[in-house]
Amino acid sequence: MKEIEGISRRGFLGAMAGIGAIGLAGCATKAAPATNEGASSDAMNASDDWLGTAPEIAESDISETKETDLLIVGAGNAGLAAAAVAADLGMEFMICEKMKSIQRTRHWFGAINTRYTKDAGLEVDEGRLLNEWARYASGQCDQRVIRVWIRESSDMVEWIDPILTEAGMTCEFDADIDHETGGTGYYVAPMQHYYAGKDANGDRLERNKVLLAYINEKGYDVTYEHSLVKLVQDEGGRVTGAIFKAGSTYVQVNAKKGVLLATGGYAGNAEMLRACNPMVDRCVTLQVGSPNDVGDGIKAGMWIGGQKDTIGVPMIFDRGAVLPGQDAGIVSEAGASAEFIGTDKQFNLGSQPLMKVARDGRRFCNESTPYDSCCFAAAEHEGGVFCQIFDSNLKEDVKRFSTIGCSRQTQILLASNEDKPLDEIYADQLEKGTMVKADTIDELADKLGFTGQAKEAFLAEVDAYNGFYDAQEDSDFGKEAYRLSELRTAPFYGTWFGGALLTTGDGLRINEDMQVLDAKAKPIEGLYAAGDCSGSMWANNYPEYIVGSACGRTLTFARHAVRHWRSEGAETLAVATYLLAEGHFSRALHGADADLVAPPLGDHPAVAQVVARRYRAATVPAAAGAQAGTAVLHTRAWRPPHGADGAGRLHAAGRALTGSTGARP
Repeated sequence: MKEIEGISRRGFLGAMAGIGAIGLAGCATKAAPATNEGASSDAMNASDDWLGTAPEIAESDISETKETDLLIVGAGNAGLAAAAVAADLGMEFMICEKMKSIQRTRHWFGAINTRYTKDAGLEVDEGRLLNEWARYASGQCDQRVIRVWIRESSDMVEWIDPILTEAGMTCEFDADIDHETGGTGYYVAPMQHYYAGKDANGDRLERNKVLLAYINEKGYDVTYEHSLVKLVQDEGGRVTGAIFKAGSTYVQVNAKKGVLLATGGYAGNAEMLRACNPMVDRCVTLQVGSPNDVGDGIKAGMWIGGQKDTIGVPMIFDRGAVLPGQDAGIVSEAGASAEFIGTDKQFNLGSQPLMKVARDGRRFCNESTPYDSCCFAAAEHEGGVFCQIFDSNLKEDVKRFSTIGCSRQTQILLASNEDKPLDEIYADQLEKGTMVKADTIDELADKLGFTGQAKEAFLAEVDAYNGFYDAQEDSDFGKEAYRLSELRTAPFYGTWFGGALLTTGDGLRINEDMQVLDAKAKPIEGLYAAGDCSGSMWANNYPEYIVGSACGRTLTFARHAVRHWRSEGAETLAVATYLLAEGHFSRALHGADADLVAPPLGDHPAVAQVVARRYRAATVPAAAGAQAGTAVLHTRAWRPPHGADGAGRLHAAGRALTGSTGARP
């Protein structure tokens, strides 16, 4: 098993420099030819052609050709989930990753009406949730695609739960959703699952590392340092593989049954962000996602006719702390990776509904809204940043606010450090200058950079906010009374924030089976997409009160894509068991994904009669009888007599029953 290792931003930049112009050919500022009918012109900025054209790779430049059935491109959340499903089904597949290690895990994921939901005595209204999702996107989404997650996310949990729990992880289910949401009536469903645990060495377990070990045990592995260059099609337009840059050479991987793109979004691609997600350039100060995500899969899919979402979907959190006077926006030069002014880690305190003001010293929104809302609102004002103000009562305020999702980390942090002063808890931010402290509000205004009219407005705004607290009513923006706070107890604190960009969610349009769609909304044969390189789910923003929906979608859709690929052209496979009762073997058969699995026979009257007759007729020694008795544990499978595909699936079912790994190249 290859050692899992991280990679720094500097390391990534060095790797990309080695790849050169070939791997980033789509970022060149040259016009796409008229013959590129697949290019989605409405998603492109006429003055900044981020898409470019597919690089020409001569056959003589390809040093090696590999063969497989299913090719998975990317070893992140989607790719490793897909690989684990494919391994379970006994498929022949290859998974290629551009970096030297698998990608980081997003631990939280959303799934509804799971065993954990039911154990908590809760139930999600599926119809209401679907309509809430569509409301976030102003209807600019494919609700049939969303419905797949709604209907299959619980099955995904049933599949992945034993993998994670047997590795030593336990699931924490967030059932604490009984609160208002900013006076705007957002529906918050109980759906966030968090698996955590430690290995034998005491190191924190990560889902992707567990999945890697899982496929390793079944005889599969990841092929590293293979950077996607372009997809390969046959004469009929079916996707039959891909070409990768591997070191200084090119490698072609032919995939008889198709390709699954799991390459992530494009949070590291400055040109794509400027062209497809202009809001990022207006309000983001920090990049906290993977700089490796530069849109490789999205561009490769578009070069062969796939269509991209036309509306940007930045996943932004209000946690990009900056120094006073610093502005939001991309600071990279043309052709460079996306970089921003913020250098601090994602500062969770920014997600608390404390008083926030723009650079003119005035409040500008209801602070008790989803994470990205304040960032978007700040983009309407100078610098695209906002300032957050609080006093020495922060611990009590945060406890009363009772936020949801990952913003709750601040509540946990402060509660676990109840005896520590704020200056000690936030010593790092105070030292860096991303948090300032003062004995008076007037002094705080000076340290935060407010001068002249802006300072006067700021002081007046603090007085007004204290009045709202006293009256328990926010007459300016309608924030809930219990999320108001007073600013009267010295010392006082302030921090400037912009958005922290995690990823992008506008990718290749897909149908209900994760097949990439062309300009006529028809599936491109042999091409699937899952995770952030796929689209059709959102518009304008990520629905942050549908907590964990991005990663939950990723895992669910990766599983669905592989299962759909397996079912393409396959015959019905039924398994008739001679099992007496439920148990390991019975569960293994269901995990092998046969279309039909007969239930155990233990409660059938005929079984009792057979046992009685066998007992009366028994004349063999005990040892022989015991051996004969094990015959009831054998499994028989049936399929229609024509076709060969069912035979392979039957083999997979047999391997699942016996525990055989059946190693693949």
